[in-house]
Amino acid sequence: MSMATRVAGCLGSLLMTIALWPGMDRAQAAEIKVLSAGAVRAIVTDLAAAFRQETGHTATLTFGTVGVMRQKLTAGDAADVVIMTDIAIDEMARQGAVTPGTRTDIARTGMGVGVREGAPKPDISTPEAFKQTLLAAKSIVYVDPAQGATSGIHFASVLQRLGIAEAVKAKTKLVPGGYPAELVAKGEAELVAHQISEILPVKGVTLVGPLPKDLQKITTYSAGLAARSAVPEAARALIAFMARPDFKSRFAEAGLDYRE
Repeated sequence: MSMATRVAGCLGSLLMTIALWPGMDRAQAAEIKVLSAGAVRAIVTDLAAAFRQETGHTATLTFGTVGVMRQKLTAGDAADVVIMTDIAIDEMARQGAVTPGTRTDIARTGMGVGVREGAPKPDISTPEAFKQTLLAAKSIVYVDPAQGATSGIHFASVLQRLGIAEAVKAKTKLVPGGYPAELVAKGEAELVAHQISEILPVKGVTLVGPLPKDLQKITTYSAGLAARSAVPEAARALIAFMARPDFKSRFAEAGLDYRE
C-alpha cells in the first residue's frame, strides 16, 4: 500500500469520526424531568432551551401550582429537578422527596395587579385605594386557593384583611392555574391579581404595579434535586445553569428579581 493511500485512508477515518461525533453526543444526552411552579414558567422555558443548546440535555417541563407539583412529587411522579417556593422545597427535603442540601434559590417575585392594555390604570397605591378599586371593578380573576396556588392563597387572605371577601365574591372568577391574566386580555375579566412574573408575559395586559407594601407577598422560588432522580448529574447541571449570575438580568426582565 502506497503512502498516499495510507494517508487518504487515515484522513477518511478521521473525517468519519468527526461526522459521527455529534451523534455520539446526542446518544449520551439526558432527558431531565422538571416539575415546576407556574410563576417561573416563562424564564424556565427559555433557559431550558438555552441549556439544551449548550449541553444537548433536554428538559421536559411540567408546570402547575406549588400544591399540585407537591402532590405529583409525593405521589411518585418521575422527576429530576423540582422548582417550588423555598418553603415547599425545604418541606420536600424534610420528607425525603428532595435531596437535602441541593436547594438553590433562583428567583424572587411579588404580587401585582394587571388590566387590559389601553384601559385606565386604577389606583392601588395604598390598602384603602386598592380596596376601593376592587369594589369598583366589574370583575376580578385570580388563581383558586384550593389548588394550592401561592398567589391565590395570599390574595384570598388580602380580601379577608380588607373586609371585602363577600362583597366581591359574586364578581370573582377563579382559575385552576396557568395565566389568569389571559382572561383580562380576552375581556372576560377587568382586573387580575397575581404574581408579577405571570402577568408580564401575557400580551394585551398591562401591569398596573405591585400590591401595596402592607398587602404584598414576596416569594422566593428555589430549585432542588429530586431524591429519586434518574439523571442526577445532568439535573445538578441544569440547576447550576439556571443559577448563573449572567442570567440575573433576564430574571429581572421577567419580574423575577423583585425589589421593594
